[in-house]
Amino acid sequence: MVMTPQLSEVVNTYQPEVIWADGDWDAGSEYWNSTHFLAWLYNDSPVKDTVVTNDRWGKEARCTHGGFFTCDDRYNPGHLVKHKWENCMTIDKLSWGYRRDATLKDYFTIEELIKTLMETISCGGNLLMNVGPTHDGRIAPIFEERLRDMGKWLSVNGEAVYSTKPWQHQNDTLTRGVWYTSKTGPSNTYVYATMLKWPKANTLKLMGVKSNKIRQLQMLGYSENVKWVESANGGIVVTLPTFSPAEVPCQWAWVLKFTLPLQ
Repeated sequence: MVMTPQLSEVVNTYQPEVIWADGDWDAGSEYWNSTHFLAWLYNDSPVKDTVVTNDRWGKEARCTHGGFFTCDDRYNPGHLVKHKWENCMTIDKLSWGYRRDATLKDYFTIEELIKTLMETISCGGNLLMNVGPTHDGRIAPIFEERLRDMGKWLSVNGEAVYSTKPWQHQNDTLTRGVWYTSKTGPSNTYVYATMLKWPKANTLKLMGVKSNKIRQLQMLGYSENVKWVESANGGIVVTLPTFSPAEVPCQWAWVLKFTLPLQ
């Protein structure tokens, strides 16, 4: 197939770290000659020891074969799985490309994008967030706004995202919309609880974190410790600070940082 020499040329010329195949749904991997290319890629190519591939190499290969699984667009198993996976999604709900006739409701809001990000990484996945450029390569203002807003949020809360891994709980069982990630330091385990909504009366009830394990509780973007007490059901009740609009660390989702003993 024509795909093999073209892909080989790309690999030899640019030595990519990731090869993300797509458009496989009409035929199997034998038709696309995928196995021949992948055998060369992983055995004889200049990136054989470093390259990562997805699973879209034939209609029978999705969620079955590949360095990481993408399965379907906006795939999220909702729980931990053994194989590496990626949630590939678009800011435009209806298209991977640019649509001149799209309306505002056709785009995910920044709140929805942050929700997707935290749901994905809490379950051990990678998020691929696509924008569709115009025919001459420009990024439309709506896409720029979403990307800049995501950057603003990450500038405050990136500690809960970068270099983290799933925790023993992916989300809280008592309060919906709270997603956990974790990180291990030299002498502590750090658990991050991302609240997608600010709770009523500044009071947050959690079951995921046990009170006898907490060494310190902070909020990312806030310099003082956050108060909490043990609840009767074995969880904790967190009293969040009262902020003026100018003082709140960020506009959309907020992250609590628990310092726990090494696990």
